[in-house]
Amino acid sequence: MGIKGKVFAVTGAGSGIGRATAIRLAELDAIGIAISDLDQPGLIETQKLCSQYSGAEVTTTRVDASNAEQVDLWLKDTVKRFQRLDGAANIAGIAGGDGQSTESIDQAAWEKMLAVNLTGVMICMRAELPHLTRPGGSIVNVSSTSGLRGLPNNAAYAASKFGVLGLTESTAAEYGKQGIRVNAVLPCVTVGPIDTRIFREGEAKGLFNADVVSAGTLMGRMGRAEEVAKVIAFLLSDDASYVTGGEEYLLFSTCIITDDGHSTVDSRRRVFGMRFLQGRLRRCNKFGEFRRQ
Repeated sequence: MGIKGKVFAVTGAGSGIGRATAIRLAELDAIGIAISDLDQPGLIETQKLCSQYSGAEVTTTRVDASNAEQVDLWLKDTVKRFQRLDGAANIAGIAGGDGQSTESIDQAAWEKMLAVNLTGVMICMRAELPHLTRPGGSIVNVSSTSGLRGLPNNAAYAASKFGVLGLTESTAAEYGKQGIRVNAVLPCVTVGPIDTRIFREGEAKGLFNADVVSAGTLMGRMGRAEEVAKVIAFLLSDDASYVTGGEEYLLFSTCIITDDGHSTVDSRRRVFGMRFLQGRLRRCNKFGEFRRQ
């Protein structure tokens, strides 16, 4: 798959998609995996889970992804240890929203959400890019289906995830001719203690119906972290050598609040690396269907 013998950095690896990504890279014979998170015990557990794959050396570092000094030092130490950096998965983030309407947003909470989910991705990419293999380097950022369509009372989270897409596309355009690829994945909620708790809390606040959203996906269920990790690993690999500037949400469907207040899903997907630049999408009826205009 084009992962063997390579070195990767993964943020947010203490649990969930970040942990699953580190494990997947180890499974595919990456030689070095530098993982970071604020959750040091979680990192140690991830390291243990990766250790079943004897070829991978996994280093753990407690890092706040929104702290430029910590991120810079972590990446420099990673390159010093492994003598290279072939790819990075920027997964660290704050999930969900607090149910506040736009007029009642707490500014401190807003700034924290953007600092981690958006500025943190920029900080990580800024630190990663000078060290990436040229050509052949790859970055994958994690956005969300909320980066395609915002839900009510979730403005800070949606804004941060929309921003990740713009940041991803701009960086891909800047570095494509240098042989560095930059893509984003947009998962919906995944099965796991953190995402499930946040999803249920959102349901309790009336933001959506979790069971309807889950049952309404193309697969009829929530996704699993390891399924998202496989897409991330593919985008990091040489098998995706002509994929950049893409937003991949193949695994999940987009939750939409219809005119009558119920949740439905949009099963439209964007194919790897493709862009719908011509025309625009608009909703044409209450069932959340879209058509080109």
